[in-house]
Amino acid sequence: MKMTMNMNHHCSSVSLLLLTVTLFGPQGASFQFPRSTSSFGTHCFVATNPASSPSSLTNKYDSDSDSDSYSYSDSLGLKYDAISPFGKNTKQKDKDTSTSATATATATATAPSALSDKDLWGGKGANLAVMTRIGLPVPPGFTISTECCAKYCSNKDDKDDKNGWQQTLPASLWQQIQDALADVETEMEAEFGSPSNPLLLSVRSGAAISMPGMMDTVLNLGLNDEVVVGLAQKTNNPRFAWDSYRRFLEMFGNVVLNIPRNLFEEELDDVKYEKNVLQDSELTAEDLQVVVQRFQKVYQSQNLVFPQDPLQQLRLAIGAVFEGWMGPRAVKYRQVENIRNLLGTAVNVQSMVFGNMGETSGTGVCFTRDPNTGEPHELFGEFLINAQGEDVVAGVRTPQPIAALEAVMPDVYQEFQRYTEILEQHYGDMQDIEFTIQEGKLFMLQTRNGKRGGRAAVKIAVDLVSELLLTKEQAITKVLPEHLDQLLHPRFPDVEQAAYKSAVMARGLPASPGAAVGRVSFSNEKVVENKEQGIPSIMVRDETSPDDVEGMYAASGILTARGGMTSHAAVVARGWGKPCICGCTALHVDEEKGVLTITLEDGSRKTFQEGDFISLNGQTGEVLEGKQTVAPPAITGDLKTFMDWVDEIRNVDVLANADTPADAAEARKNGANGIGLCRSEHMFFAPERISMVRQLILGNDKQSDAALKNLLVFQREDYEGIFKAMDGLPVTIRLLDPPLHEFLPSPKEEVVFAELAEQLGSTVDELKEQVEDMEEVNPMLGLRGCRLGITRPSIIEMQTRAILEAALNAIEKGIDAKPDIMVPLVGKVEEFRNQAALIRKVAAKVFEERGKACDFRVGTMIEIPRAALTAHEIAEEADFFSFGSNDLTQMTFGYSRDDVGSFLPAYMSQGILMDDPFVTIDTDGVGQLIQMTVEKGRAIKPNLKIGVCGEHGGDPRSVHFFANEANLTYVSCSPFRVPIARLAAAQAEVAKKDNYRPKK
Repeated sequence: MKMTMNMNHHCSSVSLLLLTVTLFGPQGASFQFPRSTSSFGTHCFVATNPASSPSSLTNKYDSDSDSDSYSYSDSLGLKYDAISPFGKNTKQKDKDTSTSATATATATATAPSALSDKDLWGGKGANLAVMTRIGLPVPPGFTISTECCAKYCSNKDDKDDKNGWQQTLPASLWQQIQDALADVETEMEAEFGSPSNPLLLSVRSGAAISMPGMMDTVLNLGLNDEVVVGLAQKTNNPRFAWDSYRRFLEMFGNVVLNIPRNLFEEELDDVKYEKNVLQDSELTAEDLQVVVQRFQKVYQSQNLVFPQDPLQQLRLAIGAVFEGWMGPRAVKYRQVENIRNLLGTAVNVQSMVFGNMGETSGTGVCFTRDPNTGEPHELFGEFLINAQGEDVVAGVRTPQPIAALEAVMPDVYQEFQRYTEILEQHYGDMQDIEFTIQEGKLFMLQTRNGKRGGRAAVKIAVDLVSELLLTKEQAITKVLPEHLDQLLHPRFPDVEQAAYKSAVMARGLPASPGAAVGRVSFSNEKVVENKEQGIPSIMVRDETSPDDVEGMYAASGILTARGGMTSHAAVVARGWGKPCICGCTALHVDEEKGVLTITLEDGSRKTFQEGDFISLNGQTGEVLEGKQTVAPPAITGDLKTFMDWVDEIRNVDVLANADTPADAAEARKNGANGIGLCRSEHMFFAPERISMVRQLILGNDKQSDAALKNLLVFQREDYEGIFKAMDGLPVTIRLLDPPLHEFLPSPKEEVVFAELAEQLGSTVDELKEQVEDMEEVNPMLGLRGCRLGITRPSIIEMQTRAILEAALNAIEKGIDAKPDIMVPLVGKVEEFRNQAALIRKVAAKVFEERGKACDFRVGTMIEIPRAALTAHEIAEEADFFSFGSNDLTQMTFGYSRDDVGSFLPAYMSQGILMDDPFVTIDTDGVGQLIQMTVEKGRAIKPNLKIGVCGEHGGDPRSVHFFANEANLTYVSCSPFRVPIARLAAAQAEVAKKDNYRPKK
């Protein structure tokens, strides 16, 4: 094959080119190109360098040196550095089958670090090349780079673009595609578009991160009215040829031309009805010709023409895959999964192999371990005889379990089992594999790290270490924070009880484990509406499609009448940790009428309206009537082993935000190293206490003093309970922080005012006037925190006494109490000095009265930007710092946390904000203040204890920043997030050491 060099156009900017096409092919395939050859496949380049003459290019890159192969293309406007098929040391990597077969790119022109194979060629393209390299049977093809997708999506509507991307594929890129296609033709000994010897193609997307069901696929590309006849003659199988053609017409029409899929399905159903058959497979070749004619009329009904030119089909399909990257469902999935910073999707153009050529053909999807339980050495998957790949995941037919393949095709099964072992050993992880069998010959179409539920993720990680495939450090990177989140969610505790068993109405396939209780909901809109109102939903459908992603994400659980363990619903639900039951044939779903009918084992039926409650046991596949009792899980078995490794590896303590003894006990059970934030005011909101607080605020001096004495008793009891729960661990208690108005009744609460007036011997009008006088224009920046302590020191005196007396009482009972007292909302060192002096004065008095003392520390919250700027001054006085990241974010951005919802969605949809700054720390702004505080504080006290106790303490990405960039001592989060924060802290430590690569 000859390469085309375009030397006629020059780019206005100095730039380097990313290769746009990489080839892969069957075992040992060798594609010959100038300056760049390998034993399995090659990256081909077409470009010019405006700074070099043709001769200088030849001199530079045709030399015998070990430098990478280069080529440039200003005509495409692609700007990347040199790329070699095997990185810099080709010979070494030739022998190293653990290295990806596609090129390792170095992007020094526009990025500070290298892009991986997956970044450039997508997971599918990179892994196809790897499978080829290690000797597995892969149909030949080529991959178009993700940068082309980025260029296409950003420039296709740009009237000023000079590189030819406007609503088309540039001529230079199209030439490369045709050159690559010529080599596929050579390998397959067939010709694209030839009626007598046809080559058919699949066109699939493949981003760097797997997005199951979100992107588009076109199969059987290259068929037309002439080629289908030739294919029938060549294969001597007319039914196969016409079946392939009708599938292609439907896929191409839907994916490329946006014709609603249901229009094709209705025509197919009509033909089946006319022919009196139930299954697609019962249609004859003649019947399928009728289907093809009907499908072509669907095009006409939409004022569209099906292109008979195969090259035009290919061009349009590639563009459609690029378009799909910015399609609504793909964009929504990336938002939900927090997938960002990807160039786009690659396009994999691959020669077709056919699973629909008869009873010796088939297609399937398989996991090398059970993605629900993690059980090893048992293949978990499904296959369909006489079908194409999309049939399995579409959920239209219920497939057979993979184990049944051994009885149908024993030799193929043994071969496939051997390949799965090779792939799992190679990648060091559970693999999700797609395969096709064509007339008894096995082909591997894709492999990737399989999505899994939380239970499976932990078991797989633990097992891979015991199998010596991974180190502990590598294993903890295989478990995502959301996996632990799944394990920490409720379950059904009474599965063996008669009441539970009697509630079971039907059983389906246990596609994703967990317990879900919710109202029956049939549409995306209803599920989302319920979610916004805090109502749990069970999404009930015949089968789900990628268009349902929004509703699936909002649902508590998913129930489908059709589909298997690898259907769209199952894969997506497992990835999100949502309980899911598929293929429940006892269901009859009437979405139009909003009715679910379930046929029980005895033949009777139960009917549910939209809004009725049902429960799902995703572990067993049971569908239950009504609202079942749920209970939390425990950290035992593999999870305990895994969490022990996590604690061995992490260097950041994880504390909990806990306000009651029960919260503290839960935190300790979840592995907290102490309490990082005990909000004393939360104890004041109990009914018997709130009246005392109101008396303190609104009463006369005598009444206020009496209220303080009563509150002292309550607080002392609470703190003693917390010290008992956290025996031997530090407990950080924040003094009263919120504005006093939060404790007062609203003007409409007449009954409360009447009771309070009677309690205080006042009138309702007098109290309302008093409350009105205390109102502030901006209470969150008003009389609160240390300002309250300075203006009403009696409150701080009471709280300090309660803390220290509780600690002394606990110590007398043999409890190792470790109190830390934290002053909130400090902005000036003088504020802290005032409060610290008062605290220490009260402490001295308490210790004198009790005749004994205890250790305690006095620190401050850093939540006002001025405190960050003057941290060196505050560090002179404070024993520790703790970032109140919620308020620090609020004051740095100038956003009201309570009102941000009015504009945050617009900010995020327009890219003004990439994250909710109250969920994930803003590293560029708030993060800079945090780092500045740490530097200033530790310049004064090198061992200063510094942590964070806002909501960000439980956010995994924020924890990475706190651990690796800010170098905090600890993070503190809610008790239920503690295991997740522990994992995030350990993963941050592994990331710091760059210890991710599996052992070879």
